[in-house]
Amino acid sequence: MNPRDEDLIGWAAEAVRHAWKGTRIERHEALRGDLSTRRFWRVFLEGPRAPRSAILVDLGPDDLPGYVRALKLVTQPPEEPPWLCVHRFLSGLHLPVPALHGVSLPLRAMLVEDVGETSLIDFARAHSEQTPDLVRTAVELALRLHTEGTARLPNGLLPARISYDERLFRWELKEFVDLGCAALGMRGDAPELGAELDLLARRLGSLPRVFSHRDFHGQNLFVQRDGAESSLRLIDFQDALMAPNAQDLAVLLTTRDMADLVSPDLERRLLEFYYAGLLRRRAASMSPEHFFESYELCVLQHALKMIGRFMMFERNGKTAYGAFVPYAIAQARRILSGPRAADFPALAAGLRADSPEDCR
Repeated sequence: MNPRDEDLIGWAAEAVRHAWKGTRIERHEALRGDLSTRRFWRVFLEGPRAPRSAILVDLGPDDLPGYVRALKLVTQPPEEPPWLCVHRFLSGLHLPVPALHGVSLPLRAMLVEDVGETSLIDFARAHSEQTPDLVRTAVELALRLHTEGTARLPNGLLPARISYDERLFRWELKEFVDLGCAALGMRGDAPELGAELDLLARRLGSLPRVFSHRDFHGQNLFVQRDGAESSLRLIDFQDALMAPNAQDLAVLLTTRDMADLVSPDLERRLLEFYYAGLLRRRAASMSPEHFFESYELCVLQHALKMIGRFMMFERNGKTAYGAFVPYAIAQARRILSGPRAADFPALAAGLRADSPEDCR
């Protein structure tokens, strides 16, 4: 074990003793991390009144994601790791986020509640009959984030100062231009393609914004069981920002292989459920037609982004992501086979059904 890891485990042992008197770490195991520089361990606990386990988090060197730094979306570095301020805010809303057991700012480490090992996607694959109700619960959670979160968001909180704006939507398409276009037989430098990507980003950037998780997909929602009842827990919220409300929904319902779990009919019913919730809360900022159009635009942008991003991951040795490229292509084609084709003819032609699919 390297010195950094020894320091982290040593601090975790102290944090455990402070949180639960008489408790010690029995053992620990490294967990597969996300795509950031953060690292995670599950620490198994032995002692009175302590949970079976907790999660040790190494926050890594960066408080802000790459796009915030690249586009200079904030002018001053945050006073504390964003996870902490967003966690405090979400906890105040009584949203289902993990409890914070301990934190060391000098060490950039946290000890948080272990919400288990079963993601929404994993649970839905194993219990397909429960998928509609479970994903509806996730949509209802998004509704609370967007309505209660937006209504109570302090102006000075970091997510209130970062917008998913035209520049960010367009910046995210760089990998599609650099990698996806060539694999699909498209010219990434074609003026008409650039103009359509500019238009897509501009239209998304003009939409009203709400408090948004940003990465609201099925691997960031964990299922906990209490007898026959299932509930969701929300993680990975440190990159929250202001975004169109359809963005979180597009991520939830179309990321990776969600098309295998969420049919177009279920997708439509979930979107109608969400919009009805906006109306009940008097929070609808656009007509139903405009809302569904905004959702299609969010799905299209997200699919194009992920075509390029999954291919970049594959090129960089993260081979598990290549299998999701055809799903992202299928989502883009689905949107461009409808009314949006008239707005984006170059994209529609480039993503026609006879273009290549195996882009890994």
